[in-house]
Amino acid sequence: MVAPRKYPDELRERATRMAIDARKDPEARRGAFNRIGEQLGVHPEALRTWVKKAEVDEGLRPGTTSEDAARMAELERENRELRRANTILRQASAFFAAELDRPSR
Repeated sequence: MVAPRKYPDELRERATRMAIDARKDPEARRGAFNRIGEQLGVHPEALRTWVKKAEVDEGLRPGTTSEDAARMAELERENRELRRANTILRQASAFFAAELDRPSR
């Protein structure tokens, strides 16, 4: 179960947009995360993380995009499920093979 988010999505998007715009201006770049975070009541490190994620998603920074990370997580879940099913089938076939080898009365 996913923990509830501390900040609403609208606030995240607005803060991220403001920080990206502020970082484009060389004069406003310094301390942008602290200043915008204070204005909106967001922790500066949370804002920094959101901006980094947005830049990766836009291809401005190297890294794994949110879409790719979600797809990998889905494939890993599916892989775990298939491995579990294979283990169950392997154990079942061993059980029934042993039943066939037993002498009948």
